[in-house]
Amino acid sequence: MIGVQAWLDDPSVTIVLIGALVGVAASLLGTFLVLRRESMLSDAISHSVLLGIVAVYLLTGSLDGPLHVVGAAVAGLATVVLTDLLVRSRRVKQDAAIGLVFPALFAAAVLLINVYAREVHLDTDAVLLGEIAFAWLDVVRVGDLVVARSLATMLVIAAANLAFVVLLYKELKLATFDPALAIALGLRPALIGYALLGLLSVTAVGAFDAVGAILFVAFVIVPPAAAYLLTDRLWRMLAYGSAIAIASSVIGYALARAFDVSIGGSMASTTGGFLLLALAFGPKYGLIAQALRRRAPQPPPGVDRGAPPGVDRGAPPGVDRGAPPGVGRGAPPGVDRGAPPGVDRGAPPGVDRGAPPGLGAAAGGGRT
Repeated sequence: MIGVQAWLDDPSVTIVLIGALVGVAASLLGTFLVLRRESMLSDAISHSVLLGIVAVYLLTGSLDGPLHVVGAAVAGLATVVLTDLLVRSRRVKQDAAIGLVFPALFAAAVLLINVYAREVHLDTDAVLLGEIAFAWLDVVRVGDLVVARSLATMLVIAAANLAFVVLLYKELKLATFDPALAIALGLRPALIGYALLGLLSVTAVGAFDAVGAILFVAFVIVPPAAAYLLTDRLWRMLAYGSAIAIASSVIGYALARAFDVSIGGSMASTTGGFLLLALAFGPKYGLIAQALRRRAPQPPPGVDRGAPPGVDRGAPPGVDRGAPPGVGRGAPPGVDRGAPPGVDRGAPPGVDRGAPPGLGAAAGGGRT
């Protein structure tokens, strides 16, 4: 335990671990948002959760605690429900509905603060970029270890998100790619979607004071988008997104220390760098791979290059162009359509079906 405690006492280790846990927790859920084309809901939720936090503060007078998580989750779900109601009205599209809902909820939160909590000061930099550089100063005891509060919080949230994805992997996959089939099989894709966005709201609250809104939104969207350019398999996309988030935390922190800039901003910028690399060098969807495919020689029309050697898939139905000259493999079994006219090569041995009627020249050992 002494060695672990000494390791956790290092501010650099704590900062990188917090960033990595936020990245993993956000990208696990963000993968499904990207596939469902609901990425901007993460931005909406990251702003609207402030209303839930303010409401709980006005009711309880407490600045932290589990009730704030509940209030934020309710505010996040309210954003989703209101957006869905506007979309169902068929008056506005989803992107416009998101743009109408979350500014209204965020503005309501700011007004409540100005009216009922004037003594509370909102630091714009802290809200946007967080204070991950000082997260290691706020500690809590967990057993025999003293760890940063944000680290312990994000560890629990990341574990909960991972358990949600693993236990409901098939349901999430089906609800994402084929909601109609999910309904036919008795699943409730709408309920699964609300659970997904509820967890996203909780993750936003846990990450809010540590990394800020910008880095949270970047981790939700950019690593899954980069992974989407690298693979067509869902489980690989989840793994690649988490790996990119962890690498962005490590590299972003190193760059922030080297150039003396914001740690949260550097981590967010690093995720963008990984996206550019995936866009350029992706094995299937990358710009270079697409350019090489366009320059590759194309097969002649009607010829399938994927056919076995010697077989032309572009031949007419029932005819095998890969057969030896004069032999038609498309003939019925036992009959060779490549035989001379009037001669049936499919006759029994020693019998010439091509002889004149009533004569079997080759039958019976030469009997005529």
